Amino acid sequence: MLQTSPAVRNDARPDENKARALTAYRWMILARVLEEKLASLYRGGKITGGVFLGKGQEALSAAIGTALKKGDIFAPLIRDMAGRLAFGESVLEAARTYLGSRLGPMRGRDGNIHRGKPRDGYYAMISHLGAMVSTVAGGLFARRARGETGVVGATCIGDGATSTGSFHEGLNMAAVEKLPLVVIVANNQYAYSTPTARQYACEDLVQRAAGYGVAGYKIDGTDPSACVEVVHEAVARARAGAGPQMVVADLLRLVGHGEHDDFHYMNHALKLAPIGRDCLDVAREQLIASGDATRAQLDTMRNQAAAEVESACGTALREALPNPSEEDWCALSTRRLSEGGQQ
Repeated sequence: MLQTSPAVRNDARPDENKARALTAYRWMILARVLEEKLASLYRGGKITGGVFLGKGQEALSAAIGTALKKGDIFAPLIRDMAGRLAFGESVLEAARTYLGSRLGPMRGRDGNIHRGKPRDGYYAMISHLGAMVSTVAGGLFARRARGETGVVGATCIGDGATSTGSFHEGLNMAAVEKLPLVVIVANNQYAYSTPTARQYACEDLVQRAAGYGVAGYKIDGTDPSACVEVVHEAVARARAGAGPQMVVADLLRLVGHGEHDDFHYMNHALKLAPIGRDCLDVAREQLIASGDATRAQLDTMRNQAAAEVESACGTALREALPNPSEEDWCALSTRRLSEGGQQ
């Protein structure tokens, strides 16, 4: 089931594995329900800009968010709603950002994918084309210079980003400096509309890890148990001083690049193949088969997620948008409009 290099061992206790699986599922289902609501609001003309969904990638994203700790660095990308929520972003903060509320963390500014809280190690995305690899590496280097230890930095990129200069420069620097960086590659078979066969000639993306001298892991990204086990192990190894880790997860983006994209270029044979499984369906069956949860309990979790999402979106929809004639559009880093609220 798992093909990883180096071999991964699971030292977690059974009760710890159960807790991890249930926690990951909660963030997965919350992210799915929230994004379904956001897609509906986008189609209804309530959201300006793009909406990019993580459908099919929630297991991998949740594994990242749950593996990190407070004080770590996380640079999520456009399909990392589950990881964002697991790392500490609230549903209300996300809803406010998408709906442009002036009470949100971005105060109605910038696009909805560029949100973050840098002081909390939650980096705002610059670009999904490999730029965050060097950004997180730089953050880790700065932490080291300040004498901080035990910190891990992680970011998730797509298969297309591994072909960029930013990916090469960032990972190469991290490898030379032996930084505790974890790079998660969501190999979702398309760089926008370009299939993997037109992106790289190596047999598998995980082979690139060896070229940089970093540990490489290959997993089935549709298998939530595998995602949680391997990503937690990679983070643990980075924290223990083993240097950069690269995890390549094979999966399929189950929707278009964004809600504006009808995904007409997709090879439909992929959807019928094992790689086209919905990780939420797989997680549900795994939890039931292991006895860690019943169908009724999982249904309750989804209903609770739906209630939380409806409440948050309802609140954000009632809040005022920024008034261009009244807002002071100076940077959030200024003293008067510092991150975290006015002072």
